Amino acid sequence: MRILLASTVHNCLSQSVQLELAALGHELAVTVVTNEKSIVGAVDQFRPELIIAPMLKSRIPESVWSQYPCLIVHPGIKGDRGPSSLDWAITEGESRWGVTLLQANQDMDAGDIWASQEFPLRQAASKASIYRHEVTRAALACIRQAVDAVERGQLRAEPLDYQRPDVLGRLRPVMRQADRSIDWSASTDRVLARLQAADSQPGVFERINGAGVYLFGPVRGPQVNAAPGSWLACRDGALCRATGDGSVWIRQARVLPPHGHGIKLPAGDALADVLDLSPVADFAKPVPGDDWREISYHESDGVGYLNFDFYNGAMSTSQCRRLTRAFKRATRRDARVLVLSGGLDFWSNGIHLNNIEAAELPGAESWANINAIDDLVQEIIGQTDRIVISAIHGNAGAGGVTMALAADDVWVRRGAVLNPHYRGMGELFGSEYWTYLMPRRVGDEVALSLWSDCQPIDTAAALATGLIDRSKASVLACTPV
Repeated sequence: MRILLASTVHNCLSQSVQLELAALGHELAVTVVTNEKSIVGAVDQFRPELIIAPMLKSRIPESVWSQYPCLIVHPGIKGDRGPSSLDWAITEGESRWGVTLLQANQDMDAGDIWASQEFPLRQAASKASIYRHEVTRAALACIRQAVDAVERGQLRAEPLDYQRPDVLGRLRPVMRQADRSIDWSASTDRVLARLQAADSQPGVFERINGAGVYLFGPVRGPQVNAAPGSWLACRDGALCRATGDGSVWIRQARVLPPHGHGIKLPAGDALADVLDLSPVADFAKPVPGDDWREISYHESDGVGYLNFDFYNGAMSTSQCRRLTRAFKRATRRDARVLVLSGGLDFWSNGIHLNNIEAAELPGAESWANINAIDDLVQEIIGQTDRIVISAIHGNAGAGGVTMALAADDVWVRRGAVLNPHYRGMGELFGSEYWTYLMPRRVGDEVALSLWSDCQPIDTAAALATGLIDRSKASVLACTPV
């Protein structure tokens, strides 16, 4: 079937849908929708039998939805309507949530329901993490169901009817910053919910010492007795802030001009010119009740696990150097197998483009960052007295994929999306020894194709080409067998 995928951004969900439908043998076209005219043009050119919008912020014009079946992925339960579905669900502490596949019509999110899936709403998780995992899995299930119905000619969409007992959602307004505002004297759970509902976009806005600041990347901090809202500690670029009954770590911040660069950066760097951080303690190591850190190591049954979890998978110069030092320390241990375990959401996306953009000398910083990640990759390649396994649970892109290939074995969670290319990043060619690591696994021809086509690949394709070695339901704390 000829299927057009229309998205505002070709994000992880849209890419997952592309890979799923391609694997099922459908003929696909992908269009990034900037306005109504762009989707009309894509439809006229491709002439699809079905249009699916995995992530679309704008309306599909009547001239399209009246002529073609158009299915919209909405990240909400039946009856839920509005652009802030997950934001409200997390903020209001819903225990279950879901995805609904809707027929486009004249009213946003009010079309006939083709399929729906519910899931437990994971607690203490950010909106972005839930979107990448639970929402993506539910959306794929809905799309498979709907596409199968179209192919069989069994179109049984149900009208939206709020009188039905299973229609529990409602129309909610867009969530404004006034709805996200934080009372720092509230409980840590409540503060975390506000921050998590805004992560990774749009963040929670605050006015700090006259500067406009957006806060991102919350993690539960230690139990402390301090004035709510006060800044307590720093670690790995994050800042710890007191709540009514504890604290939270703020990993990232965006400070608006003229006080900052206007882009996301590690909170300690972004707020260095806004806050007086001299009284803030440097918690280089966790304190009791606080086990969060970007890099950690543990051993179990003779296997060493080097865990790293960098925000959005971006690795700055300092993060690459810290991970290199941690890798060297791990290789001095007795464990004969070392697992490199990235985060739940991202393994790595390579060098840190925001840090480079914000640097006083971006060219010098980009060179330093590339050399730092190259040094890390070289250390992994050169480790010959033990087995090194890359365990990729989250998505990976650019130099992050290549870094994983430096290990002896590469294990990837089924459902993870890999983007092993650079050319779409402003002709950034990258390094990480990719001209050595990729061809030795897949051959010159496939390596060049992966680099130049700028297309995502799934674990099935990666296994078939030899890019990876194993695909598992989960590779978190994986145990080699």
